[in-house]
Amino acid sequence: MTAERAGAQPGGRPGPRTYPHGVPCWVSTEQPDLDAALGFYRSLFGWEYEERHGFGGRYVVASLGGLAVAGIGAGDRSPEWATYVAVDDVHASARGVPDLDGAVLDGPREVGDAGEVAVVRDPQGATFRLWQAGELLGAQRVNEPGTWNFSNLRTPDPEHALHFYGPLLGWEVGPDLGAGMARVAGYGDHLARTVDPQIHERQAFVPPGFADVVAGVERDRGPARFSVVFAVAERDAAAERAERAGGTVEATSESPWTREAVVRDPQGAELVLSEFAPQGQP
Repeated sequence: MTAERAGAQPGGRPGPRTYPHGVPCWVSTEQPDLDAALGFYRSLFGWEYEERHGFGGRYVVASLGGLAVAGIGAGDRSPEWATYVAVDDVHASARGVPDLDGAVLDGPREVGDAGEVAVVRDPQGATFRLWQAGELLGAQRVNEPGTWNFSNLRTPDPEHALHFYGPLLGWEVGPDLGAGMARVAGYGDHLARTVDPQIHERQAFVPPGFADVVAGVERDRGPARFSVVFAVAERDAAAERAERAGGTVEATSESPWTREAVVRDPQGAELVLSEFAPQGQP
């Protein structure tokens, strides 16, 4: 979604946050018991809610400090967190999916005044949404506790996956940034022009091109899927809140940059809680 994580500053900045073509822009989940889901995520992240119309059913936009962070809708399918990727023209992008051995499962269709969406499955089975923004531009507060931080594509064959995501969304992966960092050329400059004018100066210590990173692409033996990551101030405290609210902690892990917990909410949707905790940094 964005590479601001390294040296990230709070996301509540003036002006709307916009997303160029190929950049993940929104996350949402559909849950059989919407009201129960709202209670869980309020307890976990402190979210506030506003019901929206025109989504084909009950749909709630979650916010922190009045800025949109995610969506929760009512649905009868197996709950999961879905990632939406911004595109300039959802119809043109959807037409290109079959040529890349993917499939369009639903749409494109209008979602009230919010925008237009198409549900897509990549050649290895991971599903995500193409989003052409209308009134809903995407997440307006990111990379701080209680907000969306990143989406990682977990796939058994990353190289094959990039033959799909490269032509469709402009994703590029190179050894200069390390394994698994997909970038969209020019995204860092877009952030600098819009909501984060100091991003290049703040990230002077990271490899060139890091500001263009928009998603992770990681090798995984399980079914291909997008894993949605939310930032938290303290992993262990957030995991305890999740358990008290009825969720389950599946696993914990540490990396040179983060402390993470894989959690399932009470209705079964998986999410990752991530504390930014770089080793060796003050």
